Amino acid sequence: MSDISFLVVSTEVLPDVFPKVIEVKKLLACGEEKSSASACKRVGISRSAYYKYRECVFTYEEKLTQKIVTYYAVLRDEPGVLSDFLSAVHKGGANILTVNQNIPVDGVATVTLTVQLNGDEEGSYTLRDRLRELNGSVDVKLLSGE
Repeated sequence: MSDISFLVVSTEVLPDVFPKVIEVKKLLACGEEKSSASACKRVGISRSAYYKYRECVFTYEEKLTQKIVTYYAVLRDEPGVLSDFLSAVHKGGANILTVNQNIPVDGVATVTLTVQLNGDEEGSYTLRDRLRELNGSVDVKLLSGE
């Protein structure tokens, strides 16, 4: 049993502290509370319980169903190409996390794009292929995926 890393367990059978840790993390992340002390007080758990479990407790969606991938693209230096590229990512259902574009050289610019996909196993390759087909797209490569 010591090889088990993750379990999927209904919150109905868990001690109340685990869902409360998730709530504290959400309050801090969205800025509703400025400190862990105030978030813990609002939710009704001790700070020590929060600090004990904060790195171990995640929602199912947060840890298992979302995939982070990074693409490297070479795009023509023409008006609207980057905009069309980002729109296609959005239409593909991906959440854009980072965009880094280098200064264009020889009529092309390189773009590194990190996105979050929602649970689709082949989504990273499907999106890559769709981005390759765009007008102004010279090449798109999948650099990494989680």
